[in-house]
Order: sequence, then structure tokens, then C-alpha cells
Amino acid sequence: MSRMQASGTGTGLRERKKQQTRERLAHVATLLFIEQGFDNVTISEIAEAVGVSKMTVTNYFPLKEDLVFDAHDLAVDSLARTVRERVTGESACHALHRAYVAGLGGADPVLTGHASHGFARLVHDSTRLRAREREIDEQREQALTAALATATGTAADDLTPRLAAAQLAAAHRVVFQLVRRLVRNETPTAEVDDAATVAARQAFAQLEPSLGGYAVRGA
Repeated sequence: MSRMQASGTGTGLRERKKQQTRERLAHVATLLFIEQGFDNVTISEIAEAVGVSKMTVTNYFPLKEDLVFDAHDLAVDSLARTVRERVTGESACHALHRAYVAGLGGADPVLTGHASHGFARLVHDSTRLRAREREIDEQREQALTAALATATGTAADDLTPRLAAAQLAAAHRVVFQLVRRLVRNETPTAEVDDAATVAARQAFAQLEPSLGGYAVRGA
């Protein structure tokens, strides 16, 4: 193996180990939060449970809340990614509706909000976590605005993509919150998915007259 190959292999291994550490921190922290409450668990206790230093935890997660929302980047980009990946002839509204329904059944819990009962209760019971989730919602809408502006060739500060993103993100958020409430109440998974499918159809159909033909992907 050449020196360059060895270096590349080492870098890949380090990155995998870093990702594994990050995932373990988030997993262990979330379990502790569910068991004891978000405000009752300290960073030091999380570090001790994982077997790392307190600084290691804060290096990976500067915000304690993001130990819960460790998929923050995926969540922020979820709606924008759907718009970027829509098929030829598909509008942004239709793509977001299709992607949401396709994500049910556990296929995409980040997009649909279909978490465990414990996670849903954890977020609901913490003012700090609810506030952080609202921040993520705002960032997701901003990312969607940028994606729509790019898709339609307009400036991101133009009102049209901003207004469209606000409406589409709101439709998504309403259905997302319905799912979270049903999961929190321990509704059977099949019933949650059925209710989410109906709600998504209603939410996006309400936007159809104004946005059904907006940001249609050309050939």
C-alpha cells in the first residue's frame, strides 16, 4: 500500500470513528433524557455514560438540544432536497406531497416526524426542545425558499419563493405535528400512517389552486 493510500485509509477510518462516536453520544443522551427528563441530565453524566470527556461531548454537540436533534442537517434540508430531486413535469407542491406519503411507514422519520413514543413525549415535555424544533422549522423553510428560488430562476429575496415556501412548509408542519401528537398518544403505527396520509392529501390539496403549477421541473 502506498503512503497516499495508507493516508486515505487512515482518514476514512478516523471519519468513521468520529461518526460512530457522534451517533453513540446522541443515542445514549436521548435514552437518558427520555428516562430522566431533558433538564435533569447533565453533559457530564452523558460523557460518563459514554466513557468520554465532557469536552468531547461539547465538541460534537455545542448545543445540548442537538444531542436530541442529531439529524438537524437532514431535517433542515429535507424539503429543499425533495424540490431538487423532483421528477420532470412535477411541481414542488406535488413532489412534497408525494415524498411525505412515501416517507411514512418508517421510511423517512426525519421527514414525517414518525418518532418513538418516548422521543415524542421528550420533545413535547421540554420547552427548550420545542423551541429548538421551531428553529429547525424556520431553517427548513429558509432552505426551501432558496431551493424554490433556484428552481424558478428568481432571487431568494423575491416574495414569490418566500411566500410559496411559507405555505408549503406550513402544510408539512401541520401534518408533521399531527403525527407527533398521535405517536405521543401511543396510536398504533398503521393508524398513524393512515391519518397522516389523509391529512397530507387535505393539506396539499388546499394549496393546489395556487401552487399546483408552481416550480414545475422542465425536461
